[in-house]
Amino acid sequence: MTQILKKPVQIAYAVENAEAAAKRWARDFGAGPFFLAEHIEVTNVVYRGSPGEYDHSSAYGQWGDIMVELVQDHGSGPNVIADSFSKGTYGLHHLAYFVENLNRATNSLRRMGFELAMSAAASTTRFHFIDARLLMGHFIELYERDERLSDFYSMVQESSIDWRGENPVRKV
Repeated sequence: MTQILKKPVQIAYAVENAEAAAKRWARDFGAGPFFLAEHIEVTNVVYRGSPGEYDHSSAYGQWGDIMVELVQDHGSGPNVIADSFSKGTYGLHHLAYFVENLNRATNSLRRMGFELAMSAAASTTRFHFIDARLLMGHFIELYERDERLSDFYSMVQESSIDWRGENPVRKV
C-alpha cells in the first residue's frame, strides 16, 4: 500500500455543523484559520455503482503539517458520510492522499480488496472514496493534484503561518 499511498495530505472528520466545529477546532486545538465552503457543488457522483448525490459543506484549515477538513453532511440519501455516521454521530471519516494517477491507484487498491465507494468531481478535481473501514476504520480519499487544488492547499497552509486566532472561519 505504501507504493500507492504516500504521506496523507488531509485528515477529515464528520461533524454536525462545519462552521461551529471550525470555531471549536481553532479555539481548542489552534488549527486554522478555516475556509468554509457551503453546499459544495459536486458532479458526476457514482455511489457504490449507481448515480448518487453528495451534498455537503466543509471547513478546511491547517493543523500542524496537515490540512484538516470538517465535513457536514446535508444529504438525506445514502452517501459516504452516512455509511459511517448516522445522524447525531460523528468522528474520523477519511485520510486524503494525492496520487499520480487516480484510476491506476484506485484499481490497485481494488485488487487489494478495497471497494470504490464513491467517485465524483468538484470543479476540475476528480476524486474517489475508497472504503477502508474494515482495515483502517475510515475511508481513503484519493485525488490527482491539479493546479486549482494545489493552489487551495497552498493558500490554506500559508494562511496558517503566523496566524494568531483572529477571524477563525472565513467563507469561500
